[in-house]
Amino acid sequence: MEAALLAAAGWLEAIGLRQWASAGPWVYPVANVVHVLGVVLLVGSIGILDLRVLGLWRQLPLAVLSRALVPLGIAGLLVQFASGVVLFAADGNALAQSGAFRLKLILMLVALANAAAFRFVWQPGHGLRNGAIRVSALASLVLWVAVASAGRMIAYL
Repeated sequence: MEAALLAAAGWLEAIGLRQWASAGPWVYPVANVVHVLGVVLLVGSIGILDLRVLGLWRQLPLAVLSRALVPLGIAGLLVQFASGVVLFAADGNALAQSGAFRLKLILMLVALANAAAFRFVWQPGHGLRNGAIRVSALASLVLWVAVASAGRMIAYL
């Protein structure tokens, strides 16, 4: 994984993104704030949906809530991806060697696989008859919080 990350960092440098991301005093801090906004959109919206699946707010129809919140979660994920590329570009060589960063990426992949499995198993209108759906919702909550926590640990480990 480290070799692939170093190659990605080299490519981002070759296309000039590293220089842009680290040249001025505002690019990195703004990208960092935008990244946090992405976390809020993703974890906030998907977290509410997960909590509904786990039994909170039963009076709210799950299909309606899903249609309202999933696009916000996807938007948050896209915001995180775009800002994450800028943040990685600024310091890719060091991040490639960071165990906390690699853990974050692995947790993110597991969380995305869990989200895809959830969407495959649960279909709007079919209710919550499958216990695996609740396990997936709980895993989603834990995984996204773990992704955000691993991201914060990058600066300290």
